[in-house]
Amino acid sequence: MTEKKRRPVKKRGGPAHKSPYFLQPGKQGAVIVLRRPAGNRIDPKLCGTMASRGMALALVKQLEKAESVVKDLFLEATDDGIEALEAVLEACRASVIKRGDVPEPAAKSRGPGGPAKKRGRSRRRGPAPRPGGAPPRTPEPAGGSEDTSAA
Repeated sequence: MTEKKRRPVKKRGGPAHKSPYFLQPGKQGAVIVLRRPAGNRIDPKLCGTMASRGMALALVKQLEKAESVVKDLFLEATDDGIEALEAVLEACRASVIKRGDVPEPAAKSRGPGGPAKKRGRSRRRGPAPRPGGAPPRTPEPAGGSEDTSAA
């Protein structure tokens, strides 16, 4: 009997990057951000407690950026390393709290002018506001200042 040759099975692409950070519910609706143990640690490292899930996710994003710059931030076991880690954690928490509860993708703006315009079709609702707050002008009738109403 001859065996059939099979094609190799295609592997499905899973998540390429699994974050070392995870969230846990805290007291009174707060969300706790923890980092998985690394190096000689046994317990997860408490990174912060945020008021909402959106702020906790923003903190995770900020911490991932900070850790990408300083790779061994959570591995350092010296006193100086621990102080540096605490300073970075506090700076990330303060940055997230300062920005507020707005998720990063929704807060995009078009420079100093304001939020980005929506795409798609929209309906114009009346004349544009005039500079200086002046009311919009109404065009005068073509015949001068005559009253054309049927009185």
